[in-house]
Amino acid sequence: MKTKIALLLFAVAAVAGPAHADLNVFACEPEWGALAAELAGDTADIAVATTAQQDPHYIQARPGLIARVREADLVVCTGAQLEIGWLPLLLRRASNPKVNEGSEGHFAAADHVRKLDVPSTVSRAQGDIHPSGNPHIHLDPRNVRLISRALAERMAALDPANADLYAQRRKAFEERWAEAVGRWEERVEPLEGMRLISHHTAFRYLAEWAELEIVDHLEPKPGLPPTSGHLSGLLDRFRANPPVAVVRTPYSDPRPSQWLVERLAVPDAILPYTVGGAPGADDLFGLFEVTISRLEQLAK
Repeated sequence: MKTKIALLLFAVAAVAGPAHADLNVFACEPEWGALAAELAGDTADIAVATTAQQDPHYIQARPGLIARVREADLVVCTGAQLEIGWLPLLLRRASNPKVNEGSEGHFAAADHVRKLDVPSTVSRAQGDIHPSGNPHIHLDPRNVRLISRALAERMAALDPANADLYAQRRKAFEERWAEAVGRWEERVEPLEGMRLISHHTAFRYLAEWAELEIVDHLEPKPGLPPTSGHLSGLLDRFRANPPVAVVRTPYSDPRPSQWLVERLAVPDAILPYTVGGAPGADDLFGLFEVTISRLEQLAK
C-alpha cells in the first residue's frame, strides 16, 4: 500500500487504526514523519502526532494517539525531553512493549546528534530547561543527515525483509540532501551575523548552522511566557540598535512579538519551524527552502 502520513488531529479519525503495512511508524513531530516517509517509501504506514500549528512540548494523549501507538512497530520522536509532558503517558496507556523507551522500536533522534546548550546544572529557576540540551535539532540540516542514517538502520533492523530498500532510499535521500545543503549554504552565507530576537529557543540550531545571531528571546526563560517587564526591557535595550526582525514559530502567541515590533519598527517574521509550517514547506526540502527564502527577504 502507498505510504500514508496521517495527521492525528481528531481522535475519531485514528481509532480505526493504521492500514496494513510492513512497518507501522508513529512519529511525534512532522519532521520525523517526513523523514520516515523519505526512507520507507511504500513499505510503511506513518502517523504523525502533531502539526506545525501545535507546540510539540504540550499536546494531549488522546485516544486516537493511544490507538496508533498501540499498533506501532516504531515510535520516532525527538527525545531530549521535548515530549516529556505527553509521550510517557501515551506509551504507558498504549501498553505496547515494542516501542517503550529503551526498546528497539523506540527511536529518539536527539540521541544521534550533538546537542547545544546542555546545562551544567538544572533547576526550576532556569525555566523549562532541558537537561539533555536544546531539543530543536532538526533545523540544522547536518543533523538531518546523521539522523537519516540512524533511522534507516533502525527500520532495517525492525523490518529485515526490506533492509535493502531502506538502504537504497537512504542513499538516494542523502545524495539529494547533500546537493540541497550545498545550495542552502551558499544562500545563507550573506546572512552571516543577521541579528534576530526569537520568541523561544526553537531556532538555536538554525542560527548555529547559518551563523545568525539571536541577540535575545521574548521568553524571559525557556518556556515561560513573555512578561510586560521583560518586553519593556527588550525595548529599552534594542531601541537604539534594533535587530533585523523578531522571529517566531507558527504556534507561538503572536501578541508579544507584535507589541515589540510595533515599537522597534522591525518585521514580525514567522518561520515555518517544521514541515507544514508554511505554504511550500511540504517536506524537509521545502522546510529549508521556505525558511531560507524568508530570511533572505528580511535581509533586503
